[in-house]
Amino acid sequence: MFYHDFQVVLQEVPGEISLCFSISGCPLRCKGCHSPYLWKEGHGARLTSTIFKKRLGQYKGFASCVLFMGGEWHPKELISLLKYAREQGYKTCLYTGLEQVHPSILEHLTFVKTGKWDKNLGGLDRKTTNQVFREVVTYRPLNHLFIPK
Repeated sequence: MFYHDFQVVLQEVPGEISLCFSISGCPLRCKGCHSPYLWKEGHGARLTSTIFKKRLGQYKGFASCVLFMGGEWHPKELISLLKYAREQGYKTCLYTGLEQVHPSILEHLTFVKTGKWDKNLGGLDRKTTNQVFREVVTYRPLNHLFIPK
C-alpha cells in the first residue's frame, strides 16, 4: 500500500486531531475529485509498518485519531494498520467514495465517511450532500457537525 502524503488535520474528524494518510491507487475516479493524483497505484511511498508505527509514536499524546483517505482496496494491509492504531489508543476513521465498507474493515473503525464526491450535491458541509459521516458503533450520522451554524 502506498501513500502520497501525511498530514495532521483538524477538520476531517470533528473534535479530533487526526493523523491523515492519503492512500494512492483509488479505483473510483470520482468526477471532480480534488485528488486525482491519488488514482495511480504505487504513487508516493510505501506505507510500511515501520513508517506507520514511527508516525503514531511521534504524535502519541497529541493526536487522537488516525484517518485514512482511501485504502479499502488493500483490506489486509489497512486492517493491520487500523488494529495497530487502536492498540495504541487512537480512534480510527476511513474516508471512502464507496457507499458501503466491508464489515471486516468496519469493525476496526471508530468513524467512516461514505459516498462518492458529487459536485452538484457538495461535501459534508452541505445539507444536500450524498456523503455520510458516521460513528461506526452506533451507525449514527454525524453530518450535522460539518454544517456551518
